[in-house]
Amino acid sequence: MSYQLTIEPIGQTIEIEDDQTILDACMRAGVWLPHACCHGLCATCKVQVVDGDIEHGHASPFALMDFERDEGQCLACCATVQSDVTIEADIDEDPDAMHFPVRDHVGRVVDIRDLTPTVKGIFVDLEGEGIDFQAGQYVNVSIPGETMPRAFSLAGTPGARHRIELNVRRVPGGKGTTYLHDTLAVGDALRLSGPFGRFFVRKSDPQPVIFIAGGSGLSSPRSMLHDMLAQGDSRTITLVYGARNRDELYYHEAFVELADSHPNFVYVPALSDEPADSAWSGYRGFAHEAAKAYFGNDFRGHKAYLCGPPVMIEASIRALMQGQLFERDIYTEKFLSNADGANALAKSPLFKSL
Repeated sequence: MSYQLTIEPIGQTIEIEDDQTILDACMRAGVWLPHACCHGLCATCKVQVVDGDIEHGHASPFALMDFERDEGQCLACCATVQSDVTIEADIDEDPDAMHFPVRDHVGRVVDIRDLTPTVKGIFVDLEGEGIDFQAGQYVNVSIPGETMPRAFSLAGTPGARHRIELNVRRVPGGKGTTYLHDTLAVGDALRLSGPFGRFFVRKSDPQPVIFIAGGSGLSSPRSMLHDMLAQGDSRTITLVYGARNRDELYYHEAFVELADSHPNFVYVPALSDEPADSAWSGYRGFAHEAAKAYFGNDFRGHKAYLCGPPVMIEASIRALMQGQLFERDIYTEKFLSNADGANALAKSPLFKSL
């Protein structure tokens, strides 16, 4: 059975099935709602029910307190409807955001490459019309035997809608990444859904761009960077990419060649644990330290996009703020494992409003 779901303040009405969450219905209709963990733990997707009946589902009592339920609030990632419903959501429209409906996809693995000792590149050809996405977005990948899908950023460019690339770092003990590293083979089917996420370049803003990435967090910045260059973007674009050692620094040669052929692109690789006697002549240290050194601790007049593990994100935010770049010009995408659970908050504690 289906009902009508009206989303205010945009005034859009969509269909929703009685067993479908509010968030899922909105995303599949191309309506973006704020969200993060998608498991009822973080409260990012909290909305006000203006009219109609809902079922709260498995919302955590810490994320949605009893008095909030009494006041008609719910978590969109958990709540299902029992009648026609009207909700009011905190939708912040961004002129640079592109809205693509979430779809389910089936693909066939056509190549698996060892990008580093811990990161594999998985290339998948999608059936049907392929996937439309904005550079920086991600997909949820279904893992056999697991009820929870795993999120991976799309490392390719939006123009290649039938072939996607996923960069998967092995998480010790992680069931999802262990399957993708040790069991998945060329020719296997892979089920996924997407696109998801609000990590994208603000192309209408003319300020130069800084990407700071760590580990397999390179996926999104790589996609965004290639998309910008393909579109003829003339802004100065700097990629600061950190890894532990040279073996973990993937696509290095490709970025060097890209910098040689594009005068507006600067590539700054940094290694934090490279042997002292190696031939490495680049920066030695963490990504945020390399960024501070390259920019002379002055980041004013830039837009910054950070993608990687939480500890790298936090260190980079501190470095940027110390260099006079603040919240309105910093955008983040944290790479969280399934074990991060309740800690899967999309915003930094250093930020008040993001």
